[in-house]
Amino acid sequence: MKQYFSILVFFISLVAFSQESEQSKENDTIEKQYMIIAGDSVPRETIDLEEVVLLRKLKFDNNNDRKRYLILRRKTRKVYPYAKMASERLVELNSRLDQIKSRRARKKYTKIVQDYIEDEFSAELKKLTRTEGQILVKLINRQTGITTFDLVKNLKSGWRAFWYNTTASMFDISLKEEYHPESNQEDFLIEDILQRSFRDNILDRQASALDFEYLDLSDKWSNTHSSKKSSR
Repeated sequence: MKQYFSILVFFISLVAFSQESEQSKENDTIEKQYMIIAGDSVPRETIDLEEVVLLRKLKFDNNNDRKRYLILRRKTRKVYPYAKMASERLVELNSRLDQIKSRRARKKYTKIVQDYIEDEFSAELKKLTRTEGQILVKLINRQTGITTFDLVKNLKSGWRAFWYNTTASMFDISLKEEYHPESNQEDFLIEDILQRSFRDNILDRQASALDFEYLDLSDKWSNTHSSKKSSR
């Protein structure tokens, strides 16, 4: 009986192996199709598609709200490149400083970067309005994860940061301002403007250093808006 059972197991295994071999041969005979994408000389079997983010359609209660959004959009698009540049310079600075061992050399390199950033920014930043300056401060926090006050404090000194903040406060600008799209509606509108501008290739996308999900915030603010309308 055991002998018959062993033969049966062997036979089943042999049949399974034969089927697998035949399937493998069939797969080997399938012709693969390759494509050449315009501007690329390497043939590909598949096409990589960019991620598409579906955004809610913009709705405004009245024409004044729509105008305010458009003004905010113009100002946000104007100052975002400066915040993005500040983030890139900060990452570059920290990366280079990690490679410099000498304290004197680190201080010298930091001074070079400081002067470069000030020369690069100063002329353009003087042209900003008060609201544009405040949006820039918020976006620097979005891009770097720290406030403009702490950024200046780290690069210069506590006294220099205090002086910058005192000067800015004369124009109703706080360098300690943070970016909170989860609790501040204007900050959410700024984030909404950024996401739409990224999608439309108007601004170069750069991930936020802060921890939030735009789509979750979009649901939250949409529900908040709906509840306010229903309570009227």
